[in-house]
Amino acid sequence: MAPGVGKTYEMLRAARRRKAEGQDVLIGVVETHGRRETESLLRGMDILPRKPIEHRGRIQMEFDIDAALERAPKILLVDEYAHSNAIGSRHPKRWQDVEELLDAGVDVWTTLNVQHLESLVDVIQRITGVRQRETVPDSALSRADAIELVDITPEELRERMAAGKVYVPETARLASENFFKVENLTALRELALRRAAQTVDDQLVAAMREKGVEGPWAAGERILVLVSGDAMAGSLVRAGRRLSDMMMDAPWIVAHVERTDRPAAGEGGAARLREAYRLAEQLGGATVALTGEDIVGTVMAYARRGNVTQIVIGKSIESRWREILGRSLATALLREARGVAVHVVTEAAHETPPKRAKKLGLGPWQGYAVGALFIGAATLAAWGLDLAFDHADLGMIYLAGVLAAGVLYGLRPALAAATAAFLVYNYLFLAPRYSFQIGSPTDFITLIVFWAVALASGGLAGRVRDQALGSQRRAAAVTTLLAASRTLSAATGRDAVARALAEQVSAAAGGRATVLLPEGEELAPIAGAPSLEPLDAAQMAAARWAWEKGEAAGFGTGTLPQARWTFWPLEGVRARAGVAGIEAGAAPPGSDLERLVLALLEQGAVALERSQLASEAVETETLRRADRFRSALMNSVSHDLRTPLSTVMGASSTLLEYGDKMKKAVREDLLLSIREEAERLSRYVANLLDMTRLEGGALRLRTDWTDVRDVLNAAAERVSRRLGGRVLARDYPPSLTLVQADASLLEQVVVNILENAITYSDPGSRIELAVYEDRANVVISVEDEGRGVPAAELERIFDKFRRLEEPSDRSQGAGLGLAIAKGFVDAMGGRIAAASPIHNGRGTRMLISLPKTIATSHHLL
Repeated sequence: MAPGVGKTYEMLRAARRRKAEGQDVLIGVVETHGRRETESLLRGMDILPRKPIEHRGRIQMEFDIDAALERAPKILLVDEYAHSNAIGSRHPKRWQDVEELLDAGVDVWTTLNVQHLESLVDVIQRITGVRQRETVPDSALSRADAIELVDITPEELRERMAAGKVYVPETARLASENFFKVENLTALRELALRRAAQTVDDQLVAAMREKGVEGPWAAGERILVLVSGDAMAGSLVRAGRRLSDMMMDAPWIVAHVERTDRPAAGEGGAARLREAYRLAEQLGGATVALTGEDIVGTVMAYARRGNVTQIVIGKSIESRWREILGRSLATALLREARGVAVHVVTEAAHETPPKRAKKLGLGPWQGYAVGALFIGAATLAAWGLDLAFDHADLGMIYLAGVLAAGVLYGLRPALAAATAAFLVYNYLFLAPRYSFQIGSPTDFITLIVFWAVALASGGLAGRVRDQALGSQRRAAAVTTLLAASRTLSAATGRDAVARALAEQVSAAAGGRATVLLPEGEELAPIAGAPSLEPLDAAQMAAARWAWEKGEAAGFGTGTLPQARWTFWPLEGVRARAGVAGIEAGAAPPGSDLERLVLALLEQGAVALERSQLASEAVETETLRRADRFRSALMNSVSHDLRTPLSTVMGASSTLLEYGDKMKKAVREDLLLSIREEAERLSRYVANLLDMTRLEGGALRLRTDWTDVRDVLNAAAERVSRRLGGRVLARDYPPSLTLVQADASLLEQVVVNILENAITYSDPGSRIELAVYEDRANVVISVEDEGRGVPAAELERIFDKFRRLEEPSDRSQGAGLGLAIAKGFVDAMGGRIAAASPIHNGRGTRMLISLPKTIATSHHLL
């Protein structure tokens, strides 16, 4: 219930008993406050050294969470659960240190006074007059595995204080006269007993449910807390949490209704709403933003959809006049509620709205001032018309001013302008003039009608203006998301997606943004906007925390808030893709801008995951193709290498054993077979090496100005011994434009095509090797008179291991020649194609087109 009851003493006694039983007990941090009885219990215990933290030239000793995690004891003692850590610590609050320890599997014993529970802050302030600054969320207490209440009577605690066992004598005297008064301690004791009993009841209910014991269950309770941007928002959230506790931890939601026909909350109201949302999340509640013109209808529709049974609303002192006029929200909800309990929380007498800093300019009164100017201008115009004409309809001029105020500044300035126009028009232009008296019933009716029309037209103009602004905000958000979706979808590659995401977030938030992605075991900044800037140690620590824990960290959060950036994890569909951060203040927590940024980050996470999946798909396809290549290669090698090797081995063995007994012609024939099979084997190995270079991307071009005729002559010379009676005809022009090409690769291409023509044409047939040029290309043509290529096979003629002969006939090669030729030609920027048949249903023509560096004029061809 209060400091000094002996909770640290009891925790240390229990810890000593556990240690005596042989358990691993470590004291992480214990505050003895100089009490000798407490200090005596530390003797013989394992105590973790504290960590020095420097801030503004001062050294503070704090709990070392990293050392505790490394030590990982069975039981760790962490005193003063609500303590605020020194600036520079990983977490601002000690209870957050405990959360990290629990996540790491370390059991923690800690101590807490009831006045530090967040939901009781305003209650404690009314009881003691002191507002607690160090608080913990009630959800932390609800998750405790066990609670031990350390309780003594208020009289005994005051006796301990008088004896100097709690504070030094002078401090004890002052405390007894203020916080530690009997009535205060009695109220605090009741609160402590109630919370302990409630927790015990929760544990009993959980045990009954686990064992299947029948009992009276609290079913269906659901709480909705309505907040606005006034000073009561925080009190309403705490009241909702207390109501949830009284209803056996019923689910509760904090909601704000944004009216589409009214302007958004001002800067102060928006800040209080954000703070209320953040407080609700800390206390374990959910948050939702509702939109509608009718607050009561919107709330009741949501309550019916969400099975809400309890509604908590506030009634401030300033809004009491609305109840008199029948416009009170509480009264309206009570009229509409069916089967829902409405709890009305009134504003405490001592609560006053926070003082606002003075700003230059008119601020929220600017619309009223401009409306007054419009009415003044209308008065001058009406005065001039009244002097110039008789019976002029001056009321329409004032209506124009009212409409202008409504269009420019909204509903309330329009209503104020309408009232001002009503009074000025009556005073200056209706008899008797210069008096607010009304001379005749007709003038009275005219004036009332004018006022009603002015109010209606000004109100409608203001409402249309507010609705238009709201629509513009929503349309801008949708447009931003649509543009981001298109940009992220168009980005290819992980780094490109990261850059696009950083640019979109920076543009939306109006500040710097950065995207960090995993590089091996580390997290590295990949992209930033407007530029990629280095992050300091605190910022990188916050980014790593967001990456490892999947929680927001940095400025405005409960983890490393001293970092001047806020970092969010990028959660994809399958896994976490990275971390994104924006500089402090660019997107205020809980604001519409923050929700837009979070929506952009969700799109970015999916886009990053998509790019990663695309990379994995390309890698998988590459592996699949490589595996297919290896399988085909092994099938080919199993025969195409064995056959020439067998021939070489057989012929050489015969020569070695019977060479002196053979005739010369037989020996020459065997030697010729050895040479042919060796050449065949050499060509096959060369093809395999060339294909490996192509598949592995290791092909290196050595381009130079090349005369294609020289290349063709060299290729023809290489295949001359394999013609076997075939005629190789050459058709070259007398002059030919030089091209940029790799002569050795081009020669190999022509050799492969010629060997293919020799393989599939009959002895004595004709093979023609020709070259010509057009305006943009030099074209090589190789024609044969073979059986041709079937139409179904023509499109696949350049595939690897593709042959036209029967599977049993493997003598013509591995089927790599044309595939290599296509790869080499593509690498040089050329094209290769096949046409068949070309003469009487037979023959094949291979065309190689090599681009010219400069096109030739048609006059020179």
